[in-house]
Amino acid sequence: MKPTKTWIVVADGDQAKIFEHDGPGRGLHAVDGLQLEQERLKAQDIMADKPGRSFSSAGPNTRSAVDYRTDPVEARERRFVERLADLLEARHAAGDFDRLVIAAAPAALGDLRPALSESVRGAILAELPKDLTNIPTARLAEHFDGLLAV
Repeated sequence: MKPTKTWIVVADGDQAKIFEHDGPGRGLHAVDGLQLEQERLKAQDIMADKPGRSFSSAGPNTRSAVDYRTDPVEARERRFVERLADLLEARHAAGDFDRLVIAAAPAALGDLRPALSESVRGAILAELPKDLTNIPTARLAEHFDGLLAV
């Protein structure tokens, strides 16, 4: 009988680490080559200029600033999470994992859910709305204690 492979995704809007759990007593180990990361940027780093100005309907000589329609930092993080979803879809289709546990910052988890395909969503064993990206690998297992026999 083939052992069940469980992947654990630990992510936020700028980085994702993927670990594999092969069974009880074997712990977690990082999946080679599957760490995604993008440089953390603030809105001021993305937007070079001030927002434009337009004439107001209040009077002929009044002008006001035009607000951005989207937050560029959120849009950038959403695109990162969509790349992660595409990677998970490709690896699930290749049979690299059977079950999936996702631990992600709440905002990243909210962006990831709709980006996942139906087949990957069906493989999800549990979701943890926690940002565990800065937890050392040796201490990660204690956060999944009730879910997996690590």
